[in-house]
Amino acid sequence: MSEKNKAILEEANAAVAEGNYEEFLSFCADDTEWTFVGDQTLKGKEAVRQYMAATYIEPPKFTVTNLIAEGDFVTVLGDITLKDEDVRQFITRTAMSGVFAAVRLPN
Repeated sequence: MSEKNKAILEEANAAVAEGNYEEFLSFCADDTEWTFVGDQTLKGKEAVRQYMAATYIEPPKFTVTNLIAEGDFVTVLGDITLKDEDVRQFITRTAMSGVFAAVRLPN
């Protein structure tokens, strides 16, 4: 199950990297939460959709340094490279975790 969940997360992140945000969101539960430590928490798929529309001037680029899976739980460590509205590039360090029981699994 762990390897399958890693593959699902990689597929979801590939959709974001291709600019296919709706495909990415199809992997998310309706009550998904994104917490940006010290900043904000997005609650629900619609909040994530709005964040992506406002923040992703162009699709982000992911650099995964560690992808760790145990049972239904996956954690990703790495960098996300984004451009802001002035087309300046910046890198944010990220740690994402999730329980895949709440995510759409492919048939």
